[in-house]
Amino acid sequence: MREIDFEIQNKDRWKETDELIRMGKAADPDELILKYNEINDDLAFARTHFPDGNIEHFLNQLLSRIHQSIYRNKKERPQRIKTFWLQELPLLWYKHRKYLLYSFLFFIASALLGILSAIADPSFTRSFLGDAYMNMTIENIDKGDPMAVYKSMQRGEMFWMITINNIRVSFLAFAGGVLAGFGTIFILFQNGVMLGSFQYIFYEFDLLWETVLVIWIHGTIEISAIIIAGAAGLVMGAGLLFPGSYPRLTSFVRQGRDGLKMVIGLVPFFILAGLLESFVTRYTNMPVWLSLCIIIGSATLIIFYFILLPFRVSRLQKLNAEDSNAPI
Repeated sequence: MREIDFEIQNKDRWKETDELIRMGKAADPDELILKYNEINDDLAFARTHFPDGNIEHFLNQLLSRIHQSIYRNKKERPQRIKTFWLQELPLLWYKHRKYLLYSFLFFIASALLGILSAIADPSFTRSFLGDAYMNMTIENIDKGDPMAVYKSMQRGEMFWMITINNIRVSFLAFAGGVLAGFGTIFILFQNGVMLGSFQYIFYEFDLLWETVLVIWIHGTIEISAIIIAGAAGLVMGAGLLFPGSYPRLTSFVRQGRDGLKMVIGLVPFFILAGLLESFVTRYTNMPVWLSLCIIIGSATLIIFYFILLPFRVSRLQKLNAEDSNAPI
């Protein structure tokens, strides 16, 4: 890429950042840090490809002004946490929405493959889930309590074990992005096939509906969070495979930073899923209406925070940008 092409591609964004700093509109520490990271990445690219050029000198000066603004606003504001959860993260969900879709579709395809494999080969589920788990499940079904596994541990111990394991799986799905996304795809495939074959067990025993009312009390949030963690891994992998106008390493770091924030944003949802599985799912005989309320409420939370809110925040951001650029 020529220096003039790089300038044409980014000059509007640089001008906007420069004006924000000069006019004092970028007082929000979160916005300042985001701008700093963007300009720092641009500067790294300019130093690599156009050393000692006009663009490098301009970006150095701009970066210095942003740095000064950050330290002027270093004092944390009470809204810092609120801004992260209600603005920064939703904007990341919106920015990387196509990867959320890719992760969801691949997970669903893997679950369907698990079901089809169990139908085609009766021994598949046993070989995939293990003899011990299959024998325990069949024994519980014979006893008339197919979901007894959720009552087998103390609540507190179960909560910590499940929550830590779910967080571990999510970070593995994210870390798989280092392998150009193929590690992430493997984690999604493994968990999708496991879910499909697991649900098919109960279908064979005519217990599908009864078990859905129990399993998806916590599974709605848990499975959704794993899919979103997979999207974070795909985001990082895409930075490695499709660097665009940035050096591959710079692109990988940029995308990896976004993916890490996405995974960190999932931790409260894994905690909530762990609480539901440890303290609520064990009541397998609860009224159907109560079970459905929890499942529908969980699905509503996921749809609102990861789909509806991102579109709303993005739209408001665009409207604010248009207002700030309107002639006075």
